[in-house]
Amino acid sequence: MQFDLSAVETGTLVFIGTLVFALVLTLFMMAASFAALVLLGIGRLAWAIASTVLLGLVHGINHVWDRLVHHASAVELPAEFAGDMAAEIMGQSAPSTGTYPRVVLRDS
Repeated sequence: MQFDLSAVETGTLVFIGTLVFALVLTLFMMAASFAALVLLGIGRLAWAIASTVLLGLVHGINHVWDRLVHHASAVELPAEFAGDMAAEIMGQSAPSTGTYPRVVLRDS
């Protein structure tokens, strides 16, 4: 059985064509929105990874710096070595105020 399109009214062909065009547009919009969601998910994942790595790096640097400062504060220098070094660096002897050495600021 052959189907003759000339027997179908023009209005019916226009209606079917409009439905097919709407279906094509709908499929295109669905594909575009799916692609946008995938790209958004990839971007969010990349941001989460980058921020976690940077935050870990900052915490690592802070931890290493804290350990370095605590280690440096635990090191005790002999009194004559510390006095000689301070005098050598500042060009004068370092006076003391009780048990704490006086801090000399070069900028002030």
